[in-house]
Amino acid sequence: MERIAVTARLNPGCEPRARELLGGGPPFDARELGLRRHDVYLGPDLIVFVFEGGGVEETLSEIVNDRLTEGAFSAWAPLLAEQPRLALDSYHWELEETWTGS
Repeated sequence: MERIAVTARLNPGCEPRARELLGGGPPFDARELGLRRHDVYLGPDLIVFVFEGGGVEETLSEIVNDRLTEGAFSAWAPLLAEQPRLALDSYHWELEETWTGS
């Protein structure tokens, strides 16, 4: 399972608009793209999109280059203080629970 984060700084005062855009959900079908998980973390001046799944780097490239999602992504441009950056998964810890069949 691969994980990639896309991070960007927000322009001052843009958190409410970012929250509004996030309220509409992603402009793509995560399940159809084969993602296992998609999370977004939002702070006053930072946004982090996390994508998880098999071949997620290729999937992310498809999302960004898809003409159907292009318009949705353009709504983010005025909010961003910088070009979004990729961060590759370098460490992950997860508690493994054993199913007992009860």
